[in-house]
Amino acid sequence: MEYRKFGASGYDVSCIGLGLAALGRPGYINLGHEEDLGRTYELPKMEAQTHAMLSLARAQGINYFDAAQSYGKAESFLSSWLKAHPEEEVVVGSKWGYYYTADWSVHADKHEIKEHTLERLDLQWPESRQRLDPALKIYQIHSATLESGVLENSAVLERLEEIREMGYVIGLSLSGVQQSVVLEKALAVKVGEKPLFGSVQATYNCLEQSVGEALQKAFDRGLGVIIKEGLANGRLTSRNKATYLPVISEIAGRYQTTEDAIALAYILSKPFVSLVLSGAAVPAHLLSNVSGSEIKLSPQDLCQLDGLRMKPAHYWEERAGLAWN
Repeated sequence: MEYRKFGASGYDVSCIGLGLAALGRPGYINLGHEEDLGRTYELPKMEAQTHAMLSLARAQGINYFDAAQSYGKAESFLSSWLKAHPEEEVVVGSKWGYYYTADWSVHADKHEIKEHTLERLDLQWPESRQRLDPALKIYQIHSATLESGVLENSAVLERLEEIREMGYVIGLSLSGVQQSVVLEKALAVKVGEKPLFGSVQATYNCLEQSVGEALQKAFDRGLGVIIKEGLANGRLTSRNKATYLPVISEIAGRYQTTEDAIALAYILSKPFVSLVLSGAAVPAHLLSNVSGSEIKLSPQDLCQLDGLRMKPAHYWEERAGLAWN
């Protein structure tokens, strides 16, 4: 497993990390999520599955784990694993600004609600810190948008600066068609004349490439860059039958590997990427994802995958149509 510098933070992170969005709650939008969980949602069983995945990830050399308060019990599951493995030296990132509302149901009306207020930050930050310290290193605004006004909320920004001064990297995650616009605005945020943000997490894959230029700018300024949804919530795996899959399948055949490995190898070829998250919920998928870190795609293959880009509006409209399962 290749390790890379995480921006100017001083941390070395594995080029593939494990995200817990699909492991910490019964419902998620990944294709085939219900199959991965075996339609078995008892809390002890899901915690055991999460622990097994975390241990397997470490065995593969993964040292970055990504959680959020809105991922159901993800922080709690990660916390109990960390306490059971105090010898493991890992880097953990978590997020605030959404809270979980599904009550452990797959078919809830709302699974999570956004609230980018000082009150929500002051509630969630102590909880995340208590569960995840000392492994917690990166604390992120969850899906910062222009509409939420979080990048103009001086009280929130000043509180985040206080957290940064305690030694944590402050980051933000992005989503939607305005990822680049929000990131540009975030790069200009300073508190006390110092740039606030040291990391960014964005959706980037061979279908959604629109934020690439902005991510390169962030990387060049010393931010660690985390890529999420590298497999487009399962759309870049064999579970999907879309018209663009045969292109990826043909490349995968030449390398004697899987579609997901090719999709992640594509992301890891980009110079601005610190790490890409695997969202795997079962061992076979994680191992397949990890194999992507060993693949060096040819310039011709990269050009072919570049050509799969969608218009951002189309990509995000398609994502919005994915069912919670």
